Amino acid sequence: MKYRCVIFDCDGTLVDTLTGIAAAMNRALATHGFPPAPLEKYRDMVGWGIVRLAELALPENARAAETVEAVAASAKMLMDGQPPDQCLSRPYPGIRELVAELSQMKKIKTAVISNKPDSVLRRLMGDLFGPGAFDAVCGLAPGIPAKPDPHAVWELLAEFGASPHDAIFVGDSEIDMETARNAGCYPLGVSWGFRSRATLEKAGAARIIDRPDEIWELITGGE
Repeated sequence: MKYRCVIFDCDGTLVDTLTGIAAAMNRALATHGFPPAPLEKYRDMVGWGIVRLAELALPENARAAETVEAVAASAKMLMDGQPPDQCLSRPYPGIRELVAELSQMKKIKTAVISNKPDSVLRRLMGDLFGPGAFDAVCGLAPGIPAKPDPHAVWELLAEFGASPHDAIFVGDSEIDMETARNAGCYPLGVSWGFRSRATLEKAGAARIIDRPDEIWELITGGE
């Protein structure tokens, strides 16, 4: 195997979560007396974590720190209680099969690193893929710097006994490509997510795939 670790982003890479994220944040906005943001606007707002998402979703004249924190907290509470609804959050075509195949490969370690709150991420991965589908799942929590900081990637690789050169980082956004490059991993973009191919290319994606099964070419050295 050319690579021994595959690290995935979550939103826009493994799972189409846009509708669920928008629903939770718009309910949080309404709770605090603010209008909803259009669904398509969320496509460019997600990825930096829930606090930044709340800030971007709020009207520009209402982005005081305490307001942002309050809306973010309400949205997180809603996401924590959001039922596993396949219409709101669903794996992209071919992803379940890829994850299942990778989990059978003892020589390959898999992980999910996301700026989604850790409790929300772990529940979502368990609901959609089942327990133990990934060797590690790491969301945003106190003491864990958000992507594109490479700290979480390096910690996971150390646990796996692997180096950055052993790992592919798979994502759909400029944040993911920057994370991969900061960590020294192979930056692999996916075309089916929230950002455009042009955005991924500009962010330094070494390759952009159109189907999940294309990842096998990289893992086996057939790039």
